Amino acid sequence: MEAEGLGWLLVPLHQLVSWVAAGAMVFGGVVPYIPQYRDIRRTQNADGFSTHVCLVLLVANILRILFWFGRHFESPLLWQSIVMILTMLLMLKLCTEVRVANELNVKRRSFAATDSKDEELRVPPRRPYLGMYY
Repeated sequence: MEAEGLGWLLVPLHQLVSWVAAGAMVFGGVVPYIPQYRDIRRTQNADGFSTHVCLVLLVANILRILFWFGRHFESPLLWQSIVMILTMLLMLKLCTEVRVANELNVKRRSFAATDSKDEELRVPPRRPYLGMYY
């Protein structure tokens, strides 16, 4: 009799735990990239981040979605792949923007450095020695 009395509580509790677990599966793979994204944006330096990891994760998650069309599996895993693909595309976009901006800054600095060196290293004009140029 007591087990039936708690049934009204166990069913919603089971559904709540199921939803929380599904949410953890969907967003759990993305959580480690949040501090990396913030750090790269703050420092404007993407040297420690490997874009090869993004490539591998993109290919794996695209293959998982393609497999889903042939044989359906749990929808939280499908949503996990979609969220991970979006996350990897955001990370690649940020890393590309940061690296391009850094490369442009380095090129500007090198042009500025060569311009100032050219002014300092100018060769004096040749003067004739006994009427001949060397």
